[in-house]
Amino acid sequence: MKKKNLFIAIMTMVGSLLGTITAFADDVPALDTGDTTFIIISTALVFLMTPALAFFYGGMVRQKNVLNTMMTSFVAIALISIQWVLFGYSLSFGPDKFGLIGSLDFVGLSGVTGLSGTIPHQLFAMYQMMFAIITVALISGAFAERMKFGPTIIFMLLWSTFVYDPLAHWVWGVGGWMGAAGLGALDFAGGNVVHISSGVAGLVAALVIGKRKGYGHASMLPHNIPFVLLGAGVLWFGWFGFNAGSALGANDLAVNAFITTNTAAASATLSWVILEWLRHGKPTIIGAATGAVVGLVAITPGAGFVTPLASIIIGLAVSPICYFAISYLKPKLGYDDALDAFGCHGIGGIWGGIATGLFATKAVNSAGADGLFYGNPKQLVIQLISIVATIAFSAIVSFIILKVISIFTKLRVTDEEENVGLDYAAHGENAYRELDNQQGLTI
Repeated sequence: MKKKNLFIAIMTMVGSLLGTITAFADDVPALDTGDTTFIIISTALVFLMTPALAFFYGGMVRQKNVLNTMMTSFVAIALISIQWVLFGYSLSFGPDKFGLIGSLDFVGLSGVTGLSGTIPHQLFAMYQMMFAIITVALISGAFAERMKFGPTIIFMLLWSTFVYDPLAHWVWGVGGWMGAAGLGALDFAGGNVVHISSGVAGLVAALVIGKRKGYGHASMLPHNIPFVLLGAGVLWFGWFGFNAGSALGANDLAVNAFITTNTAAASATLSWVILEWLRHGKPTIIGAATGAVVGLVAITPGAGFVTPLASIIIGLAVSPICYFAISYLKPKLGYDDALDAFGCHGIGGIWGGIATGLFATKAVNSAGADGLFYGNPKQLVIQLISIVATIAFSAIVSFIILKVISIFTKLRVTDEEENVGLDYAAHGENAYRELDNQQGLTI
């Protein structure tokens, strides 16, 4: 009898040990091919957003500047792709240094091996690279039609290194002071990191470089509205990878982000169209496209933290907020944000960050936090602190970068180059045959 009891006790211990080992093994991340496939597709979708931005911005400038405007976005793809592999990813997501920056352990993607959650670490690096690319491209809308191409490239490289990379680490890097391990700010897909930072940088650049010649007097209407609509439509499409992909897996959270992204964009489009209709008696394509973009901007920080119903409210509210900034604030203050990078991305991102502090709920994302309307007013305060910190950091460092560059070279094209257009002056090309004829090019 004693031997039988001993045998039972031993088998119970073995079973318990095996159960512990199995549970531990279940907790160890394993490659998930479904998640990996989803993030590969999301990475490609976010990549597509930068060429889409080129069409969106290109259609809104005058025809003599369309190629320069589009080329700025296209070159950003190549420039930041190299910067990111060499050291940008390491500064953003390398092992933490004082909560402020990543180390250089991942220079050249050295050591970027194994898994990041359930996807390959290298795939995570490439996914994040697409965010870095489009962020610097967004800034160019503010100083379109008047900044020299060489200084533009230098500015994009320095800004990505000294503004984007630290911000990405603050919010998303392990140990970053603004993220989950520190302040606790919620930024699901880039409200602070992408939109507020780029919008504020664009405003600073517009102020430093100055207004376009004839601004406020000469006609500066968009030259190709179908380009604008094409760009906005593809941006909307790519934004599903931007927001849903930020769940980093094919899961319920990604689905929620997918739904809230589309819903906010739709409601913002409608609210902008209605606003224009009431004010001017006619809705415009430019207005509808702009409404879609600001809706996408506003939902970006909260896409994985808010409900679909909240996303409707966020989208409905962002259009009048941005419309006021573009139609009233900009003329009153007199700055020339050519393509409204600050009015759309800066202001829209600020509202999105605040809205996340209002509408976030752990019922959507248990790893997040409840917002004001779910009994946690502290989260709204946290969001406001993170927004102010982002604005201050981007504004100060952007100003310093521009001033340093201006010591060595002029930022702005000459009056003659601005008159003839940057397409011909900077690149020796024109997008349209009539301009070739005017400038005597062989066609």
